[in-house]
Amino acid sequence: MTSTNKLNESHGNYKIKILSNSIKYYLPRVEGYLEVIKKLVSTHSGMSLVEFDGYFEKRFEPIKYVRAEVHTNDVNKEKIIESANNIRKMLNQKSLAI
Repeated sequence: MTSTNKLNESHGNYKIKILSNSIKYYLPRVEGYLEVIKKLVSTHSGMSLVEFDGYFEKRFEPIKYVRAEVHTNDVNKEKIIESANNIRKMLNQKSLAI
């Protein structure tokens, strides 16, 4: 990158974007979670996934969790809360960590 720090640059057949923010969703791997991942991929510019074991109240849970970190320049608190609530409903959960 040059010192001008361009947000978008083209190099050959690919583009480089610098996204200044990220939102982390901690999702249980339950029925419907793949649909949530597909929705997040389709609505955000970039994403990373990390799978881990659940640990709550000093014991491991029988289900795995995924941290879906979406990368974006657009951070709107109300939209994030609304999106998290919709995801919570899709996964039939009482709560969802973001």
